[in-house]
Amino acid sequence: MNFFNKLFKSSEKLKEREIKNQKVSLSLDDSFVHNFIKLGGKFLYCLKKEDVTANIQNIIKENNWETISYKNKDLAKLISSIDIKTKSDFDKNIPFLTTCEHLISENGSILFSSKQIEDKRLSSLTNDFIVHATTSQIVKNMGDSLTGIRVKHKNNLPANISSIKNYGNKNEDSFMSYGNSNSKNLYLLLLEDL
Repeated sequence: MNFFNKLFKSSEKLKEREIKNQKVSLSLDDSFVHNFIKLGGKFLYCLKKEDVTANIQNIIKENNWETISYKNKDLAKLISSIDIKTKSDFDKNIPFLTTCEHLISENGSILFSSKQIEDKRLSSLTNDFIVHATTSQIVKNMGDSLTGIRVKHKNNLPANISSIKNYGNKNEDSFMSYGNSNSKNLYLLLLEDL
């Protein structure tokens, strides 16, 4: 009798171990959101443009910001209905509203280029970022992102490609962020477009 108990218990333990060791396969967007939040990013999902505007307004209110800066003229239209002073140039003391090139699912980072941040280093920009992105900008890894940039901007490749992958006061050493102390207080407004 004792022999059978040991046999069945060991097979149960084996099954439990197999279940624990199974890798969970998440979709690209789920994987990105999981990694982004794990790194300390603040994530807001939006179904329509009006949700984006409402969330920007709530973020501004929550942080008591009086002014916001931007470079993208489409974003200026998006926030035109919000009662806040705007500045169309970079200012280290003012929150920055921007778009991005891609969202990297593999590690939860956000990739920018000179199309968003011009020739500025991420470390020289404000600590407060609001990033407006779409679900179609989510890619698996850095290689897919760089390929996407090459395809999208084939006649005018952007320079100054940098990523933010530290949301809060954590710093991580990485070749892609070498020289950039790029830890940011970052809000991501992800608009569903697929």
